[in-house]
Amino acid sequence: MGLAKDDTPDRRPRLDPAEFIKANMRLTSVPALPEIWLYTAHPSSGLRRLVEGHDADSQEPQPPYWAYAWAGGAVLARYVLDHPEIVAGRRVLDLGAGSGIVGIAAGKAGACEVIAAEVDRNGVASLALNAAANGVTITIMGNDITTGPPPAVDLVLAGDVFYGQGVALGMMPFLDRCLAVGIEVLVGDPGRAYLPRSRLRLLAEYKVPDFGEAEDAALKPSAVFRLQPEQYAALPIRPSP
Repeated sequence: MGLAKDDTPDRRPRLDPAEFIKANMRLTSVPALPEIWLYTAHPSSGLRRLVEGHDADSQEPQPPYWAYAWAGGAVLARYVLDHPEIVAGRRVLDLGAGSGIVGIAAGKAGACEVIAAEVDRNGVASLALNAAANGVTITIMGNDITTGPPPAVDLVLAGDVFYGQGVALGMMPFLDRCLAVGIEVLVGDPGRAYLPRSRLRLLAEYKVPDFGEAEDAALKPSAVFRLQPEQYAALPIRPSP
């Protein structure tokens, strides 16, 4: 029996992410972070071809968050570069690394080891290219590490990990496990809805652009926080009014 039209397997070859990124995306310096260069999407990069390129056994395509600099990562990277003593000589985890902007900053600022956790296959390729372009060494973990114990690090840098309720609630148990074994956690965020505000101590603010904002939009402050242990919490995670 012949296959119905909707059941026809998709035989398109899977695009090689690294080759696509090098051929179609621009290596440019990051606004507010001239020390860092990233492969970044632009209107004619044809990113949809990479995101939707798949073969018969591929999973649902993921949004290309890794192709842009987000405010939380940018503000955390800026803070690390301005205060290298935060990471110098320490083992650092860039959690939800995306483009790797935070891990790259940590490497440039003197971290003795940088691990980057990113689950998107295309993001992993982008991260490796960005690290090489900036001359830093990063160990990449391509699995969801939030379901297990923390890796052997001294500091977790978590940029833009509270952009949705499900993501935020999934992150907190892992971050609490980090705190429980003595790992410091710093968070970068522009003030999104599901920040655990009662658990955060403000360290610094910077004005950096955010993904999705117009190029000529006025810059809004984004912040770096230290995550406090659970006993400091007064309220559950909930949207801002």
